[in-house]
Amino acid sequence: MPEPAARRWTVQEFFAWQERQETRYELVGGVPGRPMAGARNVHDDIVVNLLAEFRIRLRGGPCRPFTGDGSIETLPGQIRRPDLGVGCGARDPDGTTAAEPRLVVEVLSPSTRDFDTFDKLGEYKTVASLAQILLVEPNAPEIAVWSRGADGAWARRLVAGLEQTVDLPELGRVLALRDVYDGVAFPPRPRLVPGPDA
Repeated sequence: MPEPAARRWTVQEFFAWQERQETRYELVGGVPGRPMAGARNVHDDIVVNLLAEFRIRLRGGPCRPFTGDGSIETLPGQIRRPDLGVGCGARDPDGTTAAEPRLVVEVLSPSTRDFDTFDKLGEYKTVASLAQILLVEPNAPEIAVWSRGADGAWARRLVAGLEQTVDLPELGRVLALRDVYDGVAFPPRPRLVPGPDA
């Protein structure tokens, strides 16, 4: 006899349960899943740099950044926790999800790279209020910028190099890669052609 299907939790049940947990979870398919594990220092450095930049640049306006402790309902009953986001709606101090998220950021890591680049990205694209999604590469100064056009279609642009900037028209700001990667040391890139000493 097959096992009975697990009962799907409501968002309210999930957050009531989450308050009693030591680890952050996401709500996936109606059940808590994918505990949020600790990240490498480079990942944390980039998130802290982004948080500092967004907090300073958005101060005094209607939008404010939120961290991975915040969340977004990407699909009905599905809760995701981006590394960083920007919400522009009225903020409920006792709320559990972002108010009108306009931008989300995921800093890629070995364990979540494929999931963030495909599955999670697809979910984020369904959030009506989102205008931009940034996928940040920690091993080189590169950000894949997904932007929603006036027709609702998403377009990808790769911004590479510390001298480059990312335009954030929905927020009326520009983000410099030099600030995103401040203090980050990149690993050497593999050589494609042997050098003279090889």
